[in-house]
Amino acid sequence: MTLTPVEAAPASRLIVDLDAVAANWRHLNALAAPGRAAAVVKANAYGLGAVPVVRRLLRESVRHFFVARLEEALALRPEVPPEVMIAVLNSLCPGEETVAAEAGLVPVLNDLGAIERWCAVARARGERLPAILQLDTGMNRLGLGYREIEHVAQDATPLEAIDLRFVMTHLVSAESADDPRNAEQVRLFHARRGLLPPIPTSIANSSGIFLGSLAASDLARPGAALYGLNPTPGRPNPMRPVVTVEARILQLRDIEAGETVGYNATWRAERASRIATVAAGYADGYQRDLSNRGVGWLAGRRVQIVGRVSMDLVTVDVTDVPEAAPGAVVQLIGPDIPPDEVAAAAGTNGYEILTALGAARHQRVYLGAA
Repeated sequence: MTLTPVEAAPASRLIVDLDAVAANWRHLNALAAPGRAAAVVKANAYGLGAVPVVRRLLRESVRHFFVARLEEALALRPEVPPEVMIAVLNSLCPGEETVAAEAGLVPVLNDLGAIERWCAVARARGERLPAILQLDTGMNRLGLGYREIEHVAQDATPLEAIDLRFVMTHLVSAESADDPRNAEQVRLFHARRGLLPPIPTSIANSSGIFLGSLAASDLARPGAALYGLNPTPGRPNPMRPVVTVEARILQLRDIEAGETVGYNATWRAERASRIATVAAGYADGYQRDLSNRGVGWLAGRRVQIVGRVSMDLVTVDVTDVPEAAPGAVVQLIGPDIPPDEVAAAAGTNGYEILTALGAARHQRVYLGAA
């Protein structure tokens, strides 16, 4: 017997508006002038799909991309023309240098050992290999500290084997425009880069771009703002929404006042209620911390998540939504429930909300794809 495939509506969908990503980049690039904006596409473009995002941004003439790890860069290299930069923010683990050089990648060199290893590969290949040098100015995470910068300044011979494209730093509190650490970091950065040969600079992340001239540089590195997260907390979001997550109602159940819903009976109905069971859960990136705290959007109304978010299901109070029916779509993240709002309800940030979608089971739909 031959089985005929059945076209069925997906239980849940992740919709990514690539045209909105492109519009957000254009806005950020204009703000970064006279410098230019790169695009940070690490963590699979914050969970949304690095390949389709990069393909769309290449149509906008983006010429600088940043990822975190070598494997992310190698996955993108076939999509990106050789003259377009793919930089690896976390640098390279020892032993990865030859692979990176052969792929034409640009490591961010964060310590003296990384500089020495990259120089050794450059000399072995008989060519100056491109790199970015990171100076730590207060994050105390990655980058050369002051003593290491002094060491390089006293003997810059190793740098002669490297084609340094940029010198960069990373801001600690750029989303807080009035935080004095922003100005102090920029001051330290310029003082320390002054010990080195003249090199183009890269300072601002998404929020740093909105600090204006304070964090201006030759290359800004927006990430979160590209994907619709608000780079200016406490103010209206200047970015276009990018992400929508929607899931279908599987079943409706009428319960009496006093009955409970979900694992461990964490929600009890105060009135006769209608409960919709929806096809999404924490295996789909909808976090368990949204239990009894998250909201959805159905038929033009907000609806409350009630009971525990489980692996595959959430339950929603739809008592006041007569349009609720099996198969109806509930928006869990999107224009009506922005990811920053979802993050606030979950006690986290929008970055975690988006990256959690990376391994989710949703059908992926890309609007504006080539």
